[in-house]
Amino acid sequence: MRNSFAAGLEEVGNPYTVMVQSYDRLTVDVNYEKWADYVERHFRRLKQPVHSVVELGCGTGSLTKLLAERGYSVTGVDLSVDMLTVAEQKCRGLDVTLLHQDMSLLTLPGQADTVICCLDSMNYITRPSDLRRTFQRVYKVLVPGGLLLFDVKTPAAFEKADGQTYLDEDEGLYCVWRADYYPRRRVCAYGLDLFIEQENGSWSRCGEYHEEYAYTTDELERFLAEAQFRYIKQYGDKVMTTPKEGAERVFFAARKEQ
Repeated sequence: MRNSFAAGLEEVGNPYTVMVQSYDRLTVDVNYEKWADYVERHFRRLKQPVHSVVELGCGTGSLTKLLAERGYSVTGVDLSVDMLTVAEQKCRGLDVTLLHQDMSLLTLPGQADTVICCLDSMNYITRPSDLRRTFQRVYKVLVPGGLLLFDVKTPAAFEKADGQTYLDEDEGLYCVWRADYYPRRRVCAYGLDLFIEQENGSWSRCGEYHEEYAYTTDELERFLAEAQFRYIKQYGDKVMTTPKEGAERVFFAARKEQ
């Protein structure tokens, strides 16, 4: 078993900087076991074995670690060096390779059985041209018959979030964030303020700014088809049935031709 952390081809800015060390505490409600179970349900539907998995936008490696523990050889790809540093510590001793790369410039030394991208990481690609290039790159790295599986937040999700303020907290840690959706730009902007209690009892404050793009399911279908994917199917939120009208999260499964 191995663990490695390799530099990618591009050095590009990333919004996840100051909150990296607090990220896992703020996402403790994410059921990564359930996500891993769902990913494996799609793997089992393939007519060929799955040994190698590429996870785009792997973050701090929580899902990466689970899949590696379940016996897969996992390559985690992320734009944030800070996130990958946490992932490297979390995945030590497992069959995991970590790459610092932009998804739209994905380059691997070999091919993979599957490529996944979870927790609406695709929405963070805010230029449609970059997303189209991402799908093209993924197609190249997949083996014949290989699977691309990803989820996105829909425009309905961003419309619902518009103007809302949210609070995530843990002992000695508060994160307040506001969502503002701009329909003409099709961008949802998040302003985050993070308050962390220090050892002397004082509090430090830092902030980040994030953007996600509201892709429609129709254009995602088109982009996948343009990249030569076939057998493109849509699913509801971690279910194996088609999404309901007005769904706020949709999964896409697409395969490379044999």
